[in-house]
Amino acid sequence: MTASSTERLQRFTGRRVVVTGAAGGVGTSVCELFRAEGATVFGGDVVAADGIAQLDLTDETSVAAFAEAAVAELGGVDILANIAGMQTFTKVEEITAGLLRRHFDVNAAGPLLLAQALLPALTESKGNIVSITSISAMMGQPYNIAYCASKAALLLGMRALAIEVAGRGIRVNCISPGGIDTAMTEKAAHDLPADIDWSLIPKSIGVIPGFMPPVDIAEAVLFLASDAAASITAANLVVDRGVIW
Repeated sequence: MTASSTERLQRFTGRRVVVTGAAGGVGTSVCELFRAEGATVFGGDVVAADGIAQLDLTDETSVAAFAEAAVAELGGVDILANIAGMQTFTKVEEITAGLLRRHFDVNAAGPLLLAQALLPALTESKGNIVSITSISAMMGQPYNIAYCASKAALLLGMRALAIEVAGRGIRVNCISPGGIDTAMTEKAAHDLPADIDWSLIPKSIGVIPGFMPPVDIAEAVLFLASDAAASITAANLVVDRGVIW
């Protein structure tokens, strides 16, 4: 879904937005909606794409360079949207230290380091941060240990950050989606081991059938980033189509 600027409120006119994971899925939708509402967007991704800056969240040097480029290009930052993530379903017997470290680097450490790097710009603008966590951050899911653990780290890290920077006028919030119709989700599901206990999987499925389109999560991002959420910080908005906990 692509919304033209004439179809939407212009809540972000003049706002400067940094988006990770901008080359696909939710990140692309987030970029489109921000631009449709008047924002200037600086997107980054590990995947090469036209108009997208290079960003490897597992590399501290890359994170720092991306943050510096974003501030230089935009002249400051009002909103950071941490959308990038990774997920690999793995039986516990097959988890490696490398797999765990990569999940934590991409899903938790990278977003927190990027927030740190952009903190001076966000302090100046009294801006805000919105990060995509997951319902996996709050519930145990089979064959998803690395993802659950890393997203839980991101959720609590961002909540701690929200408390620490509230006095600077910066808001920090999270969104915990359920299943989204993206290439990452499709690949993760395709890579599920063949001999798993399939009876455990439906416990993570919402009462509204099907996976969500990425734009549903993008809309939630824009809400939390907007002035309509001016009194919301350290929150976690669950958008999961009614998963029964």
